[in-house]
Amino acid sequence: MAVIPDFQKQGIGATLINKGMKKAKEMGFDSIIVLGHNEYYPKFGFLRASKWNIKCPFEVPDEAFMAIELTEKALGGKSGTVKYPDEFIEDI
Repeated sequence: MAVIPDFQKQGIGATLINKGMKKAKEMGFDSIIVLGHNEYYPKFGFLRASKWNIKCPFEVPDEAFMAIELTEKALGGKSGTVKYPDEFIEDI
C-alpha cells in the first residue's frame, strides 16, 4: 500500500488499510501479513510476525514484518515462512 507523497497525511492510507482489512475479513481471511513501516502499521493492530514464529523468506528487519489476526487466535499454533510470488523475489 502506498500513497503519493502529495496526498499523504490526509487519511488516505488509513482508509485503504481499514477498508482492506474489512474486505479481507468479508472474504473469509482470518489474518493479514505485511512488510511495512514499523511505526505505521502498529496503529492498526499489526504486531511483529515473529510473535507467531512467522518468517519472511528474505532478509528484513523483524519490526517491519508484521501480522494481524482478523479473527481471535487465528494465528495460534501457526508458524513458518511466508511464500511470496516470484515477482517479489530478487535474484542475487
